[in-house]
Amino acid sequence: QFMVDKYGKDKIIHELWPDNFMAEQEQMISVLSKLAADPEVKAVIINQAVSGTNAAVDKFLEVRDKDDVLIVYASPQENPPDVASRADFILQPDEIGMGPAIAQQAHRQGAETLVHYSFPRHMSIVLLSQRRDLMKAEAEKLGMKFVDATAPDPTSESGTTGAQQFILEDVPKMVDKYGKDTAFFSTNCSMQVPLITASFEQGAIYPQPCCPSPYHGFPSALGLDVPDDIVGGLEDVIDQTTEILVDAGLDGRFSTWPVPAAMMSTIASTEYALKWIAGETDGKVDQKALEQCMADYAQIDISLNPYVEGDTTYDNYYLFLMDFLTFGDLPQ
Repeated sequence: QFMVDKYGKDKIIHELWPDNFMAEQEQMISVLSKLAADPEVKAVIINQAVSGTNAAVDKFLEVRDKDDVLIVYASPQENPPDVASRADFILQPDEIGMGPAIAQQAHRQGAETLVHYSFPRHMSIVLLSQRRDLMKAEAEKLGMKFVDATAPDPTSESGTTGAQQFILEDVPKMVDKYGKDTAFFSTNCSMQVPLITASFEQGAIYPQPCCPSPYHGFPSALGLDVPDDIVGGLEDVIDQTTEILVDAGLDGRFSTWPVPAAMMSTIASTEYALKWIAGETDGKVDQKALEQCMADYAQIDISLNPYVEGDTTYDNYYLFLMDFLTFGDLPQ
C-alpha cells in the first residue's frame, strides 16, 4: 500500500493472498493468472511466499516468459530447491542465524527458560525446524531450559481464534511452572499479539516476533497509536512501546529488530524491480543494487548472504540478520 501511494496505481498493483491459503490454493493461482494476462506486469513480488506459491507461479509462467518478468519471493514456506528454481531472487530473515541469536538475546534479558511454540506444518519447513534445533542447542549451552511446546495450527479446524486463545491460556501456565524469567517465541504471525499480551501481563520475556518488526504485534497488544505514515512514523511507535514497557517495570524484557523485516523486503524489492525495469541494474540479480535498496529503507547497512544447505549453495536465496532493538536497558 505504501508503494502504491508512492508510485500510483498505474505502476503498482496490490493483490492479496487468501487468508486460509492452505485450503484456497486455486484462488492463489487465480491471482497470478490475472497478473500474467496483463503484458504490462514486468515484476511480481510475493510476500509471504506461502505454501502453494510455487503452483501459482507455474501457472503464471505458462503464459509469461520467465526472462521478461522479475519474480521475487519473500519468506517462502516451500522447499529451497523448488523456490530457488522459480524465483529470480529470494529474501528472508536469516532463520538459521536467528536460532542462536534469539537464545542469546533471551539470555541477555535474564531468561532461565525459553519456550518455543509451533506446530507440525511449520516444523516441516526446513529453515524453521533447523532454527528450532539451533535455538535449543544454544539455550542449553547457555544454561537455559528449552521447552518445545506445540500450539494449534491457525489453518486447522480451531482456526486463528483457537490458536490465539491457546496462547493466552498457556503462557500463564508456563509462567506458573517456570517463573517470570521465561522467554516466549512463536513461529506464527497470528500468535504474536496474544503472545505479547500474555507475556506483558505475566511480566515474562519476549525476545522477538517471528517476523521481527516494531510493528509486528506490539501496536495491537499494547494499544499504541499507529501513525498514518507507517514508514516515517517508525520512531514514534518505538518510543511509545518503550515508554509503556518501562512504565510497567519491564525494562529490557521485550525486544525486536529496529526495522520491519517483512516491510523492508517488499519496499526494497519494489524499488529494485523498478530499477531493473528501467535497465539500471546489472542483470536480474544485482546483489549490490539490492543491498543498497534495503539499506536506503533501513538506514543501516544490510549484507545479504546466500542460503547454504549441506553441499548446496543457493546464490539467489538471500538471508539477512540484524542486531536487536531492546525496549529499555538490558539487565547488568
